[in-house]
Amino acid sequence: MNSHLIIMNIIEALQQRKSVRAFLDKPVEKNKIDALLIAAAHAPSGVNTQPWQVAVVSGAKKKQLQEKIETAFRQGDRGKADYAYYPETWVAPYTNRRQACGLQLYSALQIERRDKQRKIDQWAANYRAFDAPVILLFFMDNNFQTGSFLDYGMFLQSLMLAAVDNGLATCPQASIADYPHLIKPLLGYSLDDSLLICGMALGYEDTQAAVNAYRTPREGIDQFVSYYE
Repeated sequence: MNSHLIIMNIIEALQQRKSVRAFLDKPVEKNKIDALLIAAAHAPSGVNTQPWQVAVVSGAKKKQLQEKIETAFRQGDRGKADYAYYPETWVAPYTNRRQACGLQLYSALQIERRDKQRKIDQWAANYRAFDAPVILLFFMDNNFQTGSFLDYGMFLQSLMLAAVDNGLATCPQASIADYPHLIKPLLGYSLDDSLLICGMALGYEDTQAAVNAYRTPREGIDQFVSYYE
């Protein structure tokens, strides 16, 4: 019976997890952050490499970091990530999903298609981790290959589910990875020997914010599952 309850709790956490883009001005307790990372460290990895390296950034250091990145962005520096996240050429159905995702976000924020400045301002909010009190930055040694990215994905998902279980909200952020040349020196990571995988906003959700009210849809399993017997 206990194992059944655990499975149901995990499924509930999977369904409740969402990308949150507005947070309360409330600090996250260090013991809670530690608990999330300890739990996530149980994620599997090939031959137990455990390739994850995590920087927990808050307070004055977060302010310094986000100001540096946002200033660069607003001055036209679009950065260059350590690896390619998205495809070079978009095709259906992925193009349609991408467009629908953006439309949902801008609709929730009441940003019209022609309002370029508000779109820029909203994108810049990425670099402040949407004003969450904590941003997590994820690094990996650059000698690891594609398999370790799979390991990292399982670690990140485990972390986000642990956050749900602890009453915390997250938003994984590929956008942060565009600025390794600014982030690594500030935090003491090697420019040449490390990969910046992504960032993640962490905090308590502002449940009154309209931007947190929408949910992106998921395809039914008939769209991506094939059975062979």
